Order: sequence, then structure tokens, then C-alpha cells
Amino acid sequence: MGESYNVAVIGAGTSGLLTARELQREGHRVTVFEKAHKVGGTWLYNSRVESDLLGVDPNREIVHSSLYRSLRTNLPRQAMSFLDYPFLKKQGGDDRRTFPGHEEVLRFLQDFARDFGLMELIRFRHEVVRVELVDELTHEWVVESRTGENESRWESKEEVFEAVVICNGNNTEPKVAEFPGRETWPGLQMHSHSYRIPELFENKIVVLIGSGPSAFDIVREISPLAKQVHQAIRSPGFLLNNLQNCDNLCQHSMIKCAHKDGKVEFQDGSVVDADAIIHCTGYKYHYPFLKSNGVVTVDGDHVGPLYKHVFPPSLAPWLSFVGLNCRAVLFRVMELQAKWVAKVLSGKAELPSQEAMACSVEKLYSELEKTGRSKQYTHRLQNGEVEYVSWLAAQSDTRLPRRWEEISYNTLAKRVLYYGENYRDTWDVEKWIQEIDSSD
Repeated sequence: MGESYNVAVIGAGTSGLLTARELQREGHRVTVFEKAHKVGGTWLYNSRVESDLLGVDPNREIVHSSLYRSLRTNLPRQAMSFLDYPFLKKQGGDDRRTFPGHEEVLRFLQDFARDFGLMELIRFRHEVVRVELVDELTHEWVVESRTGENESRWESKEEVFEAVVICNGNNTEPKVAEFPGRETWPGLQMHSHSYRIPELFENKIVVLIGSGPSAFDIVREISPLAKQVHQAIRSPGFLLNNLQNCDNLCQHSMIKCAHKDGKVEFQDGSVVDADAIIHCTGYKYHYPFLKSNGVVTVDGDHVGPLYKHVFPPSLAPWLSFVGLNCRAVLFRVMELQAKWVAKVLSGKAELPSQEAMACSVEKLYSELEKTGRSKQYTHRLQNGEVEYVSWLAAQSDTRLPRRWEEISYNTLAKRVLYYGENYRDTWDVEKWIQEIDSSD
């Protein structure tokens, strides 16, 4: 056995559960702080929505989950399996679809937590309000949490840990589209974070901003009920052929401005008199509890500096993040990041010097700048996924399944485009994987 430390894990969603398991396997003493009453993180569906549907009021009551009632995964369950814990179609289960609904993903995570004895490590209904380094020599971190039914009955507690892993998810703090007139436009505005059911938009003229997975699903769901749907998108025509059954859908360039009389004007010159605007515009990283004296900065789409998206060079290995990335097969990335963090803490995997890690981060920023991309692209793996996953596996001495690279974000995205809007039901994923395994 290697070194053993007292480690706090913030969050009991996918990344938190994976991290807790790997830390426990390496002999560390683990405490998981979870604000909700169950495991699951963003996969824990909540029919409630925030009082501010757009999510810009800092004083609103936060609803963690961003799931809509009908949501199904946009990755097949085979791509959401863990290395030694497959996401199986359970005999007699309620949802045996290859692209299951969110309830099935939650069941999978609950089974995982139970089967690996993680439930006893978790403190439910414990919201973390402060994580702060108090002693650099002994790398002691204070974690302050509070628990209780309401603000007047909160009980706060401070505890000291030797390491902290932040795993509290990235789909809670909405990022909204900015355009002149947004704040004074009189109609209904909401972020997809607060979308649950389509009936709210029956017989309405709706403007929907965005072209990501949530926009794709919500357009398909509200179109049969809405009078008209106008999608504001950076590249008009994109995916329009994959939405052939949405006869009342029209795509435009982005919004130029919104008027007090309810009209919405697009950059292409067209104007609609709309009832609602839905912002399917993604999320911001948000860690209000982290007090790092400016060492770690959180700026919308970017957290940094982080060596390989996980360790702040000057605070490594005592502070780390698991699950920041996007545009990748995320369950696989999170599992390998968790393995790496656990082995680094136990001394079985070695980090470069602080200087070398800082140089690696600056090299990444420089490469982004040379290609005309800002830091907001830092954590998007996409084209670098295969290389990064291979690197993570090597750091934790993990053997990956044969031909795993054939099931990556890019290959899956191409199949989705090929099968169109009904890909979840028309794509025979099992046959596809068999063909991959049988190829030379």
C-alpha cells in the first residue's frame, strides 16, 4: 500500500462516485459531501424549477438538476459503462433501450454506489460552503459544510482534510445569450436548465437559441405543440435536414436585438413577434465555495491553471478536479481521471515538477491562441480525446478495452448525424460494436 490521506470529495454524482471508489481502493480515508438527499448529481431528476427561469438572479434558490422529463441519453449505454462495471440492460428492467431515459442512468449510478460500498462514505444534505487551504506546509484544507431543512435551521461545521477533490458537476449555472433588449423584452425567457415539459409552449411562437443536444431535443419536443419555432443558430441550416418532422421550424442567424413590443430581430434581418425565448446556451463552471487566494480562477467556460484538466500546479496534488471536460465520452474520462488522482495521492503515480506542469498549461493556452481559439475551448476534448484518454490510462497503469478508440465522441457524433433525428431508435449499436470487434 502507498500513502493514505484523509480526502474530501465534493459531490456524489458520476465523477464523485467514481472518485470515491478509486480513492477507497487506494486506501485513502474518504468523506463525500452531497447537497441532495440521494446520489446521482445531475441525473437526479427534479420536477421543480428555479424561481428565476433564466437563472441570472444570484439570490434564486438553486435547483441542481437540468434534466427535462423526457430526456434520453445521447450516448449509447455501452459508452456510459465503467471499465469493470458495465451499464447492462437488466433482465426485467423497466428501460432496456440502448439509449435509455435518465431514470435508468440514475439506477445504474445507485447500483454502482451500493455495490462498491460507497453509500457509507456519503454525507447527504450537506452543502459545502467553503473549501480553503489553511496550512501550506501540512497541506491542510478546511471544508465548511452546512445541513438543515431551511436557512433559519442550518447547522454549520468545519473539518480539516489533507486533500480535496472537486466533483460537483458543471450543468447548474446557466450561461445565457447576450443581446440588446434582453433584459427589457416582455415575453417569457428561460434557460434549458429550467425546461421540464413542452406543454408550456402550446400555441406559442418560440425563439430557441442554440444547436447543441438540449436544443435538438427541445426543438423536436415543442414543435408539435407550438405555433412556430424559430431557432437562432450560428450556422443556419445545420441539422435542419435531421429535423424533417418539424414543419413549423425555421432557422435563423443569431438574435440581433429584442424589442419592448415583443418582437425579436435576427442578424439575417428577419423579425418575429414571439411569446417565449429559450436559451439552450450551455453552462458556466461555478465553484463559489472555493477560496484559493486567486491561485485557481473560474471564468465562465474555463478553470485554470490546471495540469491536464485536473491539478492546479501550485496546489497539486492536494487539490484536484474530476469531470471538467466536455465533448468526449465523459464517463470514461472521469473514471480515468479519478484513478489518476487516487494513485497520485497514494504515491503510485508521479506528477512532474510544479514548473513543468505550469509550462504544460501555458503550452496548451498557446496552442489555442495560435488556432484562433480562446480559453473557453480549454476543456473541450473532441479532437484530442483519444490522445488524452490514452495518456490518462498510462498514468494510472490501466488497460483499456480492445478498440476502445473506435467509440469516441467524434465517431459517435458521425453515427448520430448519419441516422438523423431518430438515431436513438434506428441505430443498432450492438451490431455496430460487433462489427468493430470483428474487423482486422
